[in-house]
Amino acid sequence: MTHRLSPEKLDQLARKRAGAKLGWYAHAALYLVVNLAMLAFSTYGFGSRSWSAFPLLGWGLGLALHGASVFLLGKGSGLRERMVQQERDKLQRQQDGTPR
Repeated sequence: MTHRLSPEKLDQLARKRAGAKLGWYAHAALYLVVNLAMLAFSTYGFGSRSWSAFPLLGWGLGLALHGASVFLLGKGSGLRERMVQQERDKLQRQQDGTPR
């Protein structure tokens, strides 16, 4: 059961998704710059061992999860939209007084 969205709602949804993707690209760029700097510091500066792998792996996991939420769960036919539609239908039935 698909509902057609108005042009305004389509534009709003498109802007939201584009913003989420741009947010991920900014996150990825910052990850790259900061981790390259930490790699340089750990290799040529502080300490005798390379310590930069630990923050690189931790932040990399966060970046991967962020990407999954934007690119996998954020799509129109994805899990999130189906769940939102189910909740919308449930609320509409409750409002109309229709059981289940």
